[in-house]
Amino acid sequence: MKTTNIMIVGVGGQGTLLASRLLGHILPGMGYDVKISEVHGMSQRGGSVVTFVRYGEKVSSPIIEKGEADYIIAFEQLEATRWLSYLKKGGKLITSSQKIDPMPVITGACAYPEALPEKIKDAGIDILCTDVLSLAEQAGSSKAVNVVLLGVFAKMTGLDPVLFNEAIDVLVKEKFRSLNKTAFELGYSVK
Repeated sequence: MKTTNIMIVGVGGQGTLLASRLLGHILPGMGYDVKISEVHGMSQRGGSVVTFVRYGEKVSSPIIEKGEADYIIAFEQLEATRWLSYLKKGGKLITSSQKIDPMPVITGACAYPEALPEKIKDAGIDILCTDVLSLAEQAGSSKAVNVVLLGVFAKMTGLDPVLFNEAIDVLVKEKFRSLNKTAFELGYSVK
């Protein structure tokens, strides 16, 4: 059984850590050894946050090196491009179409790059870019982008949605469980 390497990338406050914890909760129940590493940037100020999730028969290290990620799950377009060097040849990028302006854009020092998903696709990278923010809002909160993206990932990889619902019951506060389950189902329905 090969080791699967997943990078979850976004900016502070988008829920990358919860997404990695949900994956980390379900995979051992499927018989996998799992290692998770959380790398916090300037997460308190909307900076880049990345988590590594590795699973397989026996995983010795939680770290993913450049060119090793089977999947990158990106919560924001610029973060998707920032971490592309970690995607292996033949890997898959799953990204939100959402744009969150970094500080240089906010201050007017530069402009947000245009047409990033198209440029990524033109570079020969297998990309699924979808408007998960709309789905999260449909579920009840823009903060549910993380769980919508997990639904997209679960559908793509054949992971059991029942296990995610069980993980939500364990890891999410009761008042947010229904919203997160709806967000996951909406992501799972993306084609």
